[in-house]
Amino acid sequence: MTARPALLPSLVALSLLAGAPAQSGERPALHANAARSELDAAVVRLRTGLSRPVDATAIPRTIGPDGRVLGTAARDWTSGFYPGLLWLLYGYSRDMQFERSARQWTAVLEEQKKNLGTHDLGFIIYSSFGNGYRLTGDPRYKDVIVEAARSLATRFNARVGAIRSWDFGSWRYPVIIDNMMNLELLFAAARLGGDSRYRDIAVAHADTTLRNHFRADGGSYHLVDFDPDTGVARSKETVQGAGDGSVWARGQAWAVYGFTMAYRETRDGRYLRRAESAAEFVLQRLPADHVPYWDYSVERTQRTPRDASAAAIAASALYELAELAPARRARYRLAADRIVASLGASYRATSAEHQYLLLHGTGDFPRRFEVDVPLIYADYYYVEALLRRLRQAQE
Repeated sequence: MTARPALLPSLVALSLLAGAPAQSGERPALHANAARSELDAAVVRLRTGLSRPVDATAIPRTIGPDGRVLGTAARDWTSGFYPGLLWLLYGYSRDMQFERSARQWTAVLEEQKKNLGTHDLGFIIYSSFGNGYRLTGDPRYKDVIVEAARSLATRFNARVGAIRSWDFGSWRYPVIIDNMMNLELLFAAARLGGDSRYRDIAVAHADTTLRNHFRADGGSYHLVDFDPDTGVARSKETVQGAGDGSVWARGQAWAVYGFTMAYRETRDGRYLRRAESAAEFVLQRLPADHVPYWDYSVERTQRTPRDASAAAIAASALYELAELAPARRARYRLAADRIVASLGASYRATSAEHQYLLLHGTGDFPRRFEVDVPLIYADYYYVEALLRRLRQAQE
């Protein structure tokens, strides 16, 4: 049974909310202190797991029924988030233990740069090697990013105008909303000296997603299946949501984040408008504690699972969107502050048996897979959100 999150805020969360800006120009010190306190706690918690043996077949992803860490293989879409999280915490703390561990866990992913069988190379490679390159300038990391982009580009179909997502199922050419997140790898590779075609592919994919994945209310479909010969959309579905007519919470967060990132890379106003429309869908439907249920269309009861990962992804995206959309900066920043405060207050892990930060994540509820558990990608985007907020408070 899904545990009901506690709703009593911590002092840190209260200070975060108390310092939330009423106007875009405000920069209360409490905000920086609150974000820093949460990041300090994350450093302490994650440091205890740095002695874990490096294993390409057991990269931390969640926990099992016994509370122990469950890992996954390097080819899995989540594999880049643990080394990426270590890089983020190294960037914050400058603790060399984190750099050493981040390098070790990043190294076991290098072979994935040649993986032609997945659209998730952005998640795998850019979360790990991308952060590593940003923080160290290691030229080897840049080479991996460019080669991974080359592999990802092989999955592009010009007639569809998109990168193929899944290679299983009865779909002819499935494209999922998650795939927007992998475009950042292509934009980066083109910028770092790779083929300029990578950027063109990223733009084409974003355009195709823009035209096909959204309803009039700003909600997104999870999957659109195309005819690979004509590029025509054959069906629109929500595979990991409650139904094809529903809006899956994590998918909607991917949409906000993905189009915010696409606007940052291109300054195409269509992408900004889509990011804002997707964000408004979220903001108008969040429950009282600002952490979504796993699907926006399901009945809300004490037993309905939340999804801390969808909340963390949305918060990180909203902080960036606040910087890119000055007219709504205060609205987006306040919304992100409230989400982060709620996560820190009621969803933060306290058990000493594992090193995850957040509880109450939902991976794939329809298949009863990873329901009401910590998820490594929730932790990654939570820390990224905190770092973004700390940086904004210091500007």
